[in-house]
Amino acid sequence: PERFFRLFKQLESNFVGRDDFLPYIKELLNDHPGLEFLSNHAEFQEKYAVTVITRIFYSVNKCHSGKITLRQIRRSDLMQAFQQVDDEEDINKVTRYFSYEHFYVLYCRFWELDHDRDYRITREDLLKYGDHSLSHMIVDRIFDAAPRPFGKNDDSKEFLSYEDFIFFMLSEEDKANEVSVRYWFTCVDVDGDGKLNNMEMRSFYAVQLHRMQCMGHEIVPFEDMLCQMMDMIKPINSDCLIAEDFLQQECCQVSGALFDALFNLNKYLMFEQRDPFVERQKREDEFETDWDRFACIDYNRLALEEEAREEEAMEIDWVTVDDEDEDGEEFSGMAALASEAPF
Repeated sequence: PERFFRLFKQLESNFVGRDDFLPYIKELLNDHPGLEFLSNHAEFQEKYAVTVITRIFYSVNKCHSGKITLRQIRRSDLMQAFQQVDDEEDINKVTRYFSYEHFYVLYCRFWELDHDRDYRITREDLLKYGDHSLSHMIVDRIFDAAPRPFGKNDDSKEFLSYEDFIFFMLSEEDKANEVSVRYWFTCVDVDGDGKLNNMEMRSFYAVQLHRMQCMGHEIVPFEDMLCQMMDMIKPINSDCLIAEDFLQQECCQVSGALFDALFNLNKYLMFEQRDPFVERQKREDEFETDWDRFACIDYNRLALEEEAREEEAMEIDWVTVDDEDEDGEEFSGMAALASEAPF
């Protein structure tokens, strides 16, 4: 670990910063067979590098200081991931940090929300995430209180950068790890006392109740929901919850359901209507984490959508060949629209 640490950090520094990883990622982009197809796409090479580095900081720099220490490297799987990406020709098998498919999912989701293409997400943009699954209350807390990978600046409360969005999305799609638990706990612990009390939970859940009512879903009273969640989490103190309650080994796979109950209506309803057979299948499948499972499913969705767009473009192309002079101008406009997608 010491040699690995010295290899990346600046000579006078006692930490590794985000820019310190750039030379290695550039070498990887130049030499790795799994990334060769990006060689003529400088913009996406840059976005891939940003994604990999931000994912490293998400998992390794758990205090979110933007500075990775030797101790943090020792406690992480970073060296093994770098070794694996050197040895493995299929970049997508390196699911820790380097997978191109994972980058594609993160960047496409960001792109779908960033309608004005300024590489910043507003509160209104984020409310559209996951088919409007998040409550306005949690979106406000994400902007006001959620951890940011490389610190906050003057307009942090108005926008999420791409790096901030990566932190959000990794936390949203996998609530069964320590980083995401602490991310969401910070958001729902409104008074910042390190304890989640009934009043805080009730205020978040009131928004969910209103949404259930508006959408015609069966209402689950706060007391019933809380009783069910407490039975699953088994907190140390029944009067309040602390972050460590969510991290107990026996309940970390289900404790994320409480966060969904408080602010993600779609996922909470899915949890309420879950099929035990499907749940067992998930426990026995090939994926190591909820994020890996989500990224695989979402990549396949995006690939099918891209395929459908290409087929549509080919059909338009054939029409254009039949009547090139008349329709040429219209087709060039369609092609420009299709190329608006990131890949």
